Amino acid sequence: MRFGSDCLRREALGPVGWIHRPRSHSAEATPLTTFASLDLRPELVQTAADLGFETPTPIQAALIPVLLEGRDAIGQAQTGTGKTAAFGLPLLHRLTPGSGSVQALVLVPTRELAVQVASALYTYGKAIGSRVLPVYGGQPYHKQINRLKKGVDVVVGTPGRLLDLIAQGALDLSATQTVVLDEADEMLSMGFVADIEAILDATPTERQTALLSATMPGGIRRLAERYLRDPASCTMKHTQRTAETVEQRAYLVHGGDKMAALVRLLETEPLESALIFTHTRVSTAEIASTLASYGYAAEALSGEMTQAARTETLGRFRSRRIQILVGTDVAARGLDIDHISHVINYDLPRDPEVYVHRIGRTGRAGKSGVAMALVRPDQRNLVRRIEGYTKEPIPYTTLPTIEAVEAHRFAAFRDTVTEQLSQPTSESVRSLILALLADGHEAMDIAAAALTFAHAAAPAPPLERVGTVKAPAHREPRHGKKRADTDRRQTSREGREEGMVRLSLDKGYKQGVRPNQIVSTIARTADIPGRVLGKILIENQQTLVDVPEEFADRVLAQSKGYRLGKDVARIARA
Repeated sequence: MRFGSDCLRREALGPVGWIHRPRSHSAEATPLTTFASLDLRPELVQTAADLGFETPTPIQAALIPVLLEGRDAIGQAQTGTGKTAAFGLPLLHRLTPGSGSVQALVLVPTRELAVQVASALYTYGKAIGSRVLPVYGGQPYHKQINRLKKGVDVVVGTPGRLLDLIAQGALDLSATQTVVLDEADEMLSMGFVADIEAILDATPTERQTALLSATMPGGIRRLAERYLRDPASCTMKHTQRTAETVEQRAYLVHGGDKMAALVRLLETEPLESALIFTHTRVSTAEIASTLASYGYAAEALSGEMTQAARTETLGRFRSRRIQILVGTDVAARGLDIDHISHVINYDLPRDPEVYVHRIGRTGRAGKSGVAMALVRPDQRNLVRRIEGYTKEPIPYTTLPTIEAVEAHRFAAFRDTVTEQLSQPTSESVRSLILALLADGHEAMDIAAAALTFAHAAAPAPPLERVGTVKAPAHREPRHGKKRADTDRRQTSREGREEGMVRLSLDKGYKQGVRPNQIVSTIARTADIPGRVLGKILIENQQTLVDVPEEFADRVLAQSKGYRLGKDVARIARA
C-alpha cells in the first residue's frame, strides 16, 4: 500500500493548539487559511470564532481538508499542536445529530485523554447538538450503558473499555462512519494493538479512518497498511523539541537540600501557577503537604485519586484557587491548562522525551514560561543527555541567596502596604490611630509598630541553608557512540539506572517468556507507557524488570493480574 502525500507540510510548531492571529510561514507553507475558508459547517466556523480562533495551526490546515473529502489520513504531529480540532471538526461536520446510532468513534490511550477529547468535541459540536460520551475503565458500566441506550453520536474511549462494551452488546458500531486513533503510538506501546484491531474489525469496512501519532514506528505502519485505504500523509516536522517561549534553567543541589532550594525559587519567582513534578506518589503528597504548611496554596495530584477527586483538584487549579500543583507524570497525563507560568522538575526524569513533555505545559497560548530543574550532582550526565536530545542548552543558574529572598519579601511587603494606602481607612482604624496619638505616641512609632505586627503575621516559609555544589562549565551537548557507550557502562556498573526500581516476575525462559511480551503485558495491565520500562533480564524461572520509580506502585498494585500466554505471573520487588 502506498502512503499518500497530498497534505505533506513541514513547519516549525510551538505548543499552542490554536493560533490566535495570522502568522507568516516558511516558503514551503501554503497560503494562509482561515476556518471560514475550510468549507466547514457554518455552526462550526462560528464556534471557532466564538472561542476567539481564526487561523488554523499547520496540522489543522493540512488535515481538515483531507478529512472533509472523506479520505483516510495519517497525521504525524506532537502533542499541543491542535490535533483534536484537526480531526474533531471534520468528524463533527459529517454528523447527523440524533440519528440514534454511534456515527463516530475516537480511540485514546488513557482515561484522562478520553475526558479531555470528549470535552473538546462537546464544546466544538454544541451548536449542532452533537452528543458525545467518554468511556473508560474505573467508571461504572451501568452509567455508560444507560447513556448509550439513550443515544450517542460520538464515543471517545480507551480500547479495553470499548472492547468490553462491544462484547456485552452495549456498543453497536455497525453504523459508524468515522474512526480516529489518537496517540496511536502510545496505544501500541501500552500493548493495545490486538484490542484496536478487534475494535476496527467491528466497524464497517467503508468507514473513514484517521490515525494520529507523534511518532511512526513499524507497528503503526503495519496497522495503517491493514486498516487504512490509500491514506493521505500529513506530517508536521517538529524542527525544535522545546518551545521558544520557555526559558530553561537548572539548579545544582544536593538531594537533601531540594525543599530548601524549592522554597527560595517559589519566594522569588513571579509565579502565576506552577506545576511541580516528582517521581513517586509518596513524594508528591509529602511535598504538597510541606508547601501547604508553609502557607502556599498547594495540593497533590495523585494517580491513585478517584476521578471525582481528580476533577475537583484540577477544577481548583484551573480557577486559580490553588496556585501550585504537585504530581507525577501519570497523574498529570492529559493536563491542558494555559495559565501555568512555571514547570519545576523537583525530580529530573530519566527519559528526555518525558522532560520535553513536562516543560511543554508552560509557555502556551502565546505566553512565556519558565522550566526549572533541581539537579543532583550525580545527574549532570542526565542533563547533558537531555541537552543532546533537545539540541538546546539548559544553563546552570545560581540559587537566590537568603539575602536576595529577604529583599524580595521586603519589596513584596512594601507593595502590599502601598496598595493598602490607596484604599479607604475604616472608621475603627482611624479612631485607634487618633487614640494612640492622644496618648502621646509619635506617628512614626505608631506606623512602625503596625508594620512590624503586620509583617510578623504574614506567612513566611523558613529559609534554610543550601549546600554549595560547583556547577560544571557548560559544554555543548555530546552525541554519538562515545556518549552512548559511557551511558551503557554506567548503567552496567550500577545494575539499574538512576530512578528505576527492579521488580521480579515469577516466570522466565522455561515458561517461554519474551521481552516484547513483558513490555506489552505490563503496559496494558498497569496502564503505563511501555517505552518507560528499562532493563529486562529473563532468567530460567524469573524475569527482572526495571520500572521507573513513579510507576512502581501502579505496577505492583496489579501484582496478581499479569497474564503471559496461558500463565498468570506474579510480580514483586526484586
